[in-house]
Amino acid sequence: MDNAAGEMRVFIAVVENHGFAAAGKHLNMSPSSVSKLVSRIEGRLQTRLLLRSARTASLTAEGEVYYRSACRILADIRHTESMLSQGPNVTPRGQLRISASVPFARCVLLPLIPEFTELYPEIELDFSLNDSSIDLMQNTADIAIRVGAVNDCPLKARKIGESRRTLVASPGYLARYGIPDHPENLEQHRCIGFNFHQGLNEWLFKEPSNGRGITKRISSAIAASDGETVRQLALLGMGIARLASFHIGEDIEEGRLVPLLQEYHYGRNEPINALFVDHTHLAARVRAFVDFFAEKLSRQTTPSYLRKKSFLEVHPQPRAIQRNAVL
Repeated sequence: MDNAAGEMRVFIAVVENHGFAAAGKHLNMSPSSVSKLVSRIEGRLQTRLLLRSARTASLTAEGEVYYRSACRILADIRHTESMLSQGPNVTPRGQLRISASVPFARCVLLPLIPEFTELYPEIELDFSLNDSSIDLMQNTADIAIRVGAVNDCPLKARKIGESRRTLVASPGYLARYGIPDHPENLEQHRCIGFNFHQGLNEWLFKEPSNGRGITKRISSAIAASDGETVRQLALLGMGIARLASFHIGEDIEEGRLVPLLQEYHYGRNEPINALFVDHTHLAARVRAFVDFFAEKLSRQTTPSYLRKKSFLEVHPQPRAIQRNAVL
């Protein structure tokens, strides 16, 4: 056997049959032939994939990576062959593993899932919701939805929408500490930051008079590991937060949070990207999901609070900050 796909099939058989003899029986090969083939893979990769004993073989950490990747690659080969044999109208089906942040899933993703599953009933959805990054190359998900720029990423990134970040605080906080009227005043306020991605603690602004950029690295009075916790802290009056408009738009509309310094917004929205491994033949289930949400998010309208000429025109003017107040 002298092709990579064939070698992968043999390696998978060894793993799933827990040894060379059982794999050889399954493949109608001698155990020595199976062992030599696995050794050839290890020699080419210059790393040990299996720990061998008299009767069994177990995966090393590198072997686990190779096994998962081999399973994914062979599944893609089977899908491609099926797609070509059935023509262009192949039905998307199979398990689709999706990683997204809790706020994006709650506010954007999940409300559209009933329509998606109505269109594609043979796709089985599996959600993993967290704000931390994941490694799709390790086969932990098929698609990751992330908000913000994608730098030096080996994955395929397709922009499916945009998000605007907005500074907000609760009416209770502002009644107690005042409304900042310039980004420089934020140093005199309590700010809520993130503890897993320091880039989220660099708040960008632009002077409306001359277009000069302003970057404020906030000193967090309190920090959290995810956007939903930051939102809850802001609602409790713990400080000023900077969150995506899709996450806090309803809170603003209903008066639970107040947008701040909108006239100093830096003028750019952040991209919402769908990340996936760039295969020549993209699985139909992945393509269906990405196409569906790109089309849906393109129809989203700007939140009404951003369409108003000035939110602060209908709110009290900033008053003096109570510097000695304590939360």
